[in-house]
Amino acid sequence: MNEFELEPTEPSLPPLFRGEKAGEGVDPFTKAISASITGVDPGLVVYSIEPHRIRAAMVLAPEASLEDSMAMVFAASLGFGDALGALAPPEVGVHMDWPGTLRVNAAKCGRIHVAASDTPTDQEPDWLVVGLDVPVFPIADTVEPGEAPDSTTLTEEGCVDVSSMELLGSWTRHTLVWINRWLDEGIAPLHADWRSRAFSLGDEISVTLQGESFAGTFVGLDDKGGLLLRADDETKLIPLSKMLEMS
Repeated sequence: MNEFELEPTEPSLPPLFRGEKAGEGVDPFTKAISASITGVDPGLVVYSIEPHRIRAAMVLAPEASLEDSMAMVFAASLGFGDALGALAPPEVGVHMDWPGTLRVNAAKCGRIHVAASDTPTDQEPDWLVVGLDVPVFPIADTVEPGEAPDSTTLTEEGCVDVSSMELLGSWTRHTLVWINRWLDEGIAPLHADWRSRAFSLGDEISVTLQGESFAGTFVGLDDKGGLLLRADDETKLIPLSKMLEMS
């Protein structure tokens, strides 16, 4: 944004989506989960725009098994990549680590996270909440420049003119585009595009999910987006649903 443009006071959301501020000191992800448990209609986007951070949570009700519905993580990750790509300078690149870490110019810059109703993975969940958490400015006096070279913020990567509210609205719209592709074509196009933006494909990685750690060579994804890790001449599958947070 230039000096003559005002920051929007609310996000521009696509039809059937509605925004709600989380309130001071309230975590949008937690609030969206609480609303889902009490039966809120899908399409709610709870958000918090702070000077140093963008947080938002989208309430969805995909009509598919929980394991298949985890494709929403890819939709939200790709939606963020497309949204920032549309608003940031052309030299800014976005990549992803499995399952939900976002990278801007190769450094970690936020994440996608997810929770769902207590449902077996082969059954349809009552609701699913996908969250976005992205740092905008570094928090003063917490980390010295260069102290955490693998982590960054949007402003440190040249996105000083990107409006947080516009980015939130753009993320929602681009995520919806990917959700519609999933509805029309299945996970294949999401799988292919996410893989093309994967940061560490072919590298040695380690991930910790639900208190359990996994390490090995990232050799690919299964047909539902699960992680394929090669270690000790054995390939192990970690399902994408392993990233679900307790609701």
